[in-house]
Amino acid sequence: MKENFFVYLILNIKNRKTMSYVGWTNNLRKRLQLHNSGKGAKFTRGRKWILIYKKKLKSKKSAMQFEYNLKKNRKIRKQLIEKFISTTIDC
Repeated sequence: MKENFFVYLILNIKNRKTMSYVGWTNNLRKRLQLHNSGKGAKFTRGRKWILIYKKKLKSKKSAMQFEYNLKKNRKIRKQLIEKFISTTIDC
């Protein structure tokens, strides 16, 4: 069985301040549960997160490369966040 990997962007909005986190995993549901239970990355502890973007990739290497690029490119992250916020407000 071929394993899939995901790069994801999660968002926390509190007191009008937006915080985001980018990561990669092979089990997206479990990883989000870890972030929300305080057992994920140190930065994400103590906050509630929502998944706003995910991309499915076929190898760990490609997932790690895409994660690195997304973490470094704040412009793209900002666009993804704005797109998510605008679509949720329109609903």
